[in-house]
Amino acid sequence: MITILRFIGSTFILGILAGVLMMNLAIAPAQAITRQLEEAPGQKVYQSEVYQSRQTLKDQQGNSWQAIAFKRTHPEHVATMYLRLVGFPGTANIDHSQPLTLIDSMGKTFTAADVSQDMFMDQAQVGTDAGEYNLQPILMQLESAIPLRLVLPTLDQSKIILNVSPDVVEEWRSLTDQP
Repeated sequence: MITILRFIGSTFILGILAGVLMMNLAIAPAQAITRQLEEAPGQKVYQSEVYQSRQTLKDQQGNSWQAIAFKRTHPEHVATMYLRLVGFPGTANIDHSQPLTLIDSMGKTFTAADVSQDMFMDQAQVGTDAGEYNLQPILMQLESAIPLRLVLPTLDQSKIILNVSPDVVEEWRSLTDQP
């Protein structure tokens, strides 16, 4: 009889521990992964990989876009924050002569300069389905507690709209803390 009670007590305690563990895992915040790459001697890039690798955003047409925020540190130790947006080939014709517009849910509007011509070290031709934008002047002005809409200008004058959650904005801002 005593062994049965011990077995029931042990099972009950193990069940409670398993439940507590599952609750902790279920409410644990997503951990960001940051990678450091060296592009050239003295020039480093810190890439934010939200959740597992890169953040996938959907536009108003349901097309998927990769959003990669990263910090590039140049040999003279000047750091700049960038956002690279990449759509699937044939889904967009980004107008690289126009800036990216960021609008928060309170209606505050920011712009980020298109620096797509600097996207590749070999100065390759920039495609119309990818763009790179300088976030440095505006990043710390973005509120991490409210969502954003990214508005990409296109060559046919339509707009591509991507919604960004507050968690992603916070992750982008956290990159400024990297050395």
